Amino acid sequence: MQTQDRRTFINTLALITGSLMLPSGSLFATAKKSKYKIAVIDLMILKRQKISALQLAKEIGADGLEIDMGGLGDRETFDNKLADPKIRQEYLDKAKELNLEICALAMTGFYAQSFAKRPTYLKMIQDCLDTMKAMNVKVGFLPLGVQGDLVKNPELRQPIVERLSIVGKMAKKAGVVIGIETSLDAKGELSLLNEIGSKAIKSYFNFSNAIKNGRDLHQELRILGRKNIIQIHATNEDGVWLENDPKIDLVKVKQTLDDMGWCGWLVVERSRDAKQPTNVKYNFSANTAYLKKIFQPS
Repeated sequence: MQTQDRRTFINTLALITGSLMLPSGSLFATAKKSKYKIAVIDLMILKRQKISALQLAKEIGADGLEIDMGGLGDRETFDNKLADPKIRQEYLDKAKELNLEICALAMTGFYAQSFAKRPTYLKMIQDCLDTMKAMNVKVGFLPLGVQGDLVKNPELRQPIVERLSIVGKMAKKAGVVIGIETSLDAKGELSLLNEIGSKAIKSYFNFSNAIKNGRDLHQELRILGRKNIIQIHATNEDGVWLENDPKIDLVKVKQTLDDMGWCGWLVVERSRDAKQPTNVKYNFSANTAYLKKIFQPS
């Protein structure tokens, strides 16, 4: 080895070795930091818009919480308690105290209501965006739901695309992303995202959508790709816990996501034991622990 090359090699080795010895900001510290975080949903742990959901999420072992915007019914907009600055600040203070993050605000009222036909959808979206901004939450969840099922109701595609194009502009202006859940397969959802044409509208992927429709979960993830998936509902339908579910191999899922270069929030939605479906802490603690075992190995 020539003298110059040898000197360069020694200096580089010294820099790497030195960085590994640093207590923080080092290569070692970066390597230990997981790129996956695990959350639960206040609605699914039976604490919809209740501040006690944060304490329960902590007891379950989650890193964060997806908070619902409240019921919809026949109202102009969501029954959103977080619109009250006092209540909102209490949430933020409690989350900070417990070292929990709020990973998303969810507009689950659209599971049963029609996003394509609801006349006051702009007010609903704006209320969600305003709450997100006030709480510094960067992701909103928008399910197209039963009435927005584009497989069963393909005639709704045009109004949904038109409305989501508008929502995309609103979200971009607010500096956030709206993650949509559809009934389409990955190719169909990718086509829909391209038609909407907004980087502020992405897929909020759901493992169960692929599994219950007999699709290859790993292929679906790869088709959508890293840049088009904002967050993941990382459970299957109810019946058994994730660790006992023969329909999903989370070790393989992690390998797929690692290969894609994806990182972000894995949010527990279902996978409750059929024998004790209402035992919240029993079910969600088990699924959270298993996700952490796979995605956050010590």
